[in-house]
Amino acid sequence: MLHLHHLENSRSFRILWLLEELDVDYKLTCYQRNKAYLSPDSLKKIHPLGHAPILEVGDRALVESGFIIEYLLKHYDKDQLFKPADSNEAAWDAYTFWLHFAEASAMPPLVMRLVFNKVVEKSPMLIKPISKNIQKQVESSLIEDSISSILTMMEQQLQDNHWFAGEAFSAADIQMYFVVVAAKSRTGLDNGNYANLLNWLKRCQERDAFKRAEAKGGRIQF
Repeated sequence: MLHLHHLENSRSFRILWLLEELDVDYKLTCYQRNKAYLSPDSLKKIHPLGHAPILEVGDRALVESGFIIEYLLKHYDKDQLFKPADSNEAAWDAYTFWLHFAEASAMPPLVMRLVFNKVVEKSPMLIKPISKNIQKQVESSLIEDSISSILTMMEQQLQDNHWFAGEAFSAADIQMYFVVVAAKSRTGLDNGNYANLLNWLKRCQERDAFKRAEAKGGRIQF
């Protein structure tokens, strides 16, 4: 039996969604964030890192979204509905690239923006002007251009492709969903510059498996 430990507003929504797409039997345990908006300590009883997602497979506890996605596709996607065939080189290349791009390139600057926003938010009043100034400098020198380049690249990929790996929906879209929602919340995506991304987001949210996952695990909100 597969057992997913799902944390609200977290990357584990990806795995919940994929399980619904695969239409396999699984057990779901949902967790709420603590007052500091962190994972509860109870998750550390499942895996030492205490991060979500955690997928228990028998006596094994699997972590990391990309790895769990690859594991589920290897063992449960026998008809390769959610991953291009190796013979389709262009689609396979795009699928593999975006599957890894999500966490390797796209999420770090978005997380950095969130962290510096939190630093300013939680700074004592006496040093808040200093923290705001640091935030502004880091934003202008490191974060802003990086996020802009990333979003432009994503937008261009969807200009001639219905999904990130081409014309067929794949697990790469599931992996990229969290990125796009985070960017929409923390950066803002307007129809003028990011119409393709917003249309893609709508297509994701219209899928039946997505709706089932959202009903079970809650909506991603930042």
